[in-house]
Amino acid sequence: MNTQEQINTLLAKLADLRQEIHKVIFGQEEVVSQLLISLLAGGHALIEGVPGLAKTLLVSTLAEAVDLSFKRIQFTPDLMPSDILGTEVIQQHASGQTDFRFVKGPIFAHIVLADEVNRTPPKTQAALLECMQERHVTYAGQTYPLPRPFFILATQNPIEQAGTYPLPEAQLDRFLLYIKMPYPSEEDELKVLNATTGVKKVKVNAVIQAENILELQDYTRQVSISPDLVKWVNHMVRSTRPHDSPYLFIKEQVTWGAGPRAGQALILCAKANALLNGRFSVLKTDIETMTKPVLRHRIRLNYSASLVPNALEKLIESLIDASK
Repeated sequence: MNTQEQINTLLAKLADLRQEIHKVIFGQEEVVSQLLISLLAGGHALIEGVPGLAKTLLVSTLAEAVDLSFKRIQFTPDLMPSDILGTEVIQQHASGQTDFRFVKGPIFAHIVLADEVNRTPPKTQAALLECMQERHVTYAGQTYPLPRPFFILATQNPIEQAGTYPLPEAQLDRFLLYIKMPYPSEEDELKVLNATTGVKKVKVNAVIQAENILELQDYTRQVSISPDLVKWVNHMVRSTRPHDSPYLFIKEQVTWGAGPRAGQALILCAKANALLNGRFSVLKTDIETMTKPVLRHRIRLNYSASLVPNALEKLIESLIDASK
């Protein structure tokens, strides 16, 4: 089988994966696409939506449809770092000698659902930082690698503020995408009501393996992008920083802008979007499609701008238009 045939076979598996997800999740095409892009680009995703939109169900369904290990961590105010990473226990041997043994926590899975991640204090949130960036856990001077591929898919809802702790900027920046999950359309919501209030249960089949995802991640990085588009991405990211920006609306509304990781994320996600659509080179539309989910958690508005509804989304739209 040549390379082209291998890629086509893998892309067919992605189509099957989308189909399995949509057995349970009705509509939400853009959200599902962004989740698949996270897989292809090898990054983590933060999913935000009001309660009851099936954020948790979406991630658990994805885990069922891929042949990967899956763990769910419910983030609560009393959750400790050891509840995520693991801990050492004393073990006694037949000889009478004792030593310490590291018992791995739920973070040691291919897909980890961090449910309501903003309900736990910063000390525990920080336990994810090394895992997200370095893909390993360091405990008592020992380093333990995490499985490959490894994804943290976190959820939070935007309306409940009591008992929540905003994610620190350093952790937000480690999420490849910030996915916003909207209300379903009337037609899709009707399908949800019909499908979830009866006795019939839908079986989700595992249609893609770990090695397939690793191959797809490798092919994603091989998707071509022109030097002009790379320069455009670089210009957009640098333009989000008030001191570097040529745009007055950025200087007036933004406290601080995106760092270099945003440019890396935007190029990788544009490549993944191209591959997901069966193309092997990036178009300008791929970059435009991925700009909002890549940048929306990497730009901090000033106080007055943050009071305006949807100000950040409008600002990113203005940035795309102004930089063309």
